[in-house]
Amino acid sequence: MKEEIQTKRERSLEDDNQSFFWIKTEGQEKLATENLVPGNQVYKEKLIIKRGIEYRLWDPFRSKLAASIMNGLDYFPFENKSQILYLGASTGTTVSHISDIVGSNGIVFAVEHASRVARDFLDRVATYRKNIIPILQDARKPKEYFSVFGKVDVMYVDIAQPDQTQIAIDNCEMFLKKRGYFFLVIKTRSIDVTKDPKRIVEEEIEKLKPRFDILQTINLHPYDKDHAMVISKFKN
Repeated sequence: MKEEIQTKRERSLEDDNQSFFWIKTEGQEKLATENLVPGNQVYKEKLIIKRGIEYRLWDPFRSKLAASIMNGLDYFPFENKSQILYLGASTGTTVSHISDIVGSNGIVFAVEHASRVARDFLDRVATYRKNIIPILQDARKPKEYFSVFGKVDVMYVDIAQPDQTQIAIDNCEMFLKKRGYFFLVIKTRSIDVTKDPKRIVEEEIEKLKPRFDILQTINLHPYDKDHAMVISKFKN
């Protein structure tokens, strides 16, 4: 995987079809996405212009998807025109970078239930980005997402609930395409503070196996403590 990442770094700004980019700044290569809304910042991230195009640096300490890339993610199905269902949008850091990637012809259906962070998300992100459809609903009640139409290419779930995996599976059953990709952030401390985090990840993966083909599991340390990203594909 290190060789693959190096290849992406060498291609960097040369490939028009890239979903994310490596940009050299201050002597280091940093992860970035092309800004869908030039001039607009979401979380005070640095904006860099290269060859007349504006990019937003993507902080792996603020985004678990960026942390997964830094830690060797092998699968990246987020691309131009993709349709994404994102559970747990929070204030919109990762959603905004996915919005950059899917572009004006893609859609991010972004679900958030907590009213305070939902307001921040609406004010700072969704208002400026036409490809984000905010859904202010409880992820436990997918039948109430009246804004979601059709099946999505990717389901991304980042919610802190003891039954987060079952909530995610229920949503996949309703909205994920056959053979669609499923990204599940496992927050072990939200599930059980008394158990070994590795054991919790193994147990949650077992819950997925009847309906999903497990592709990769990534420990998000040092960017997030006691978190893992599990990437899988929906069987049917």
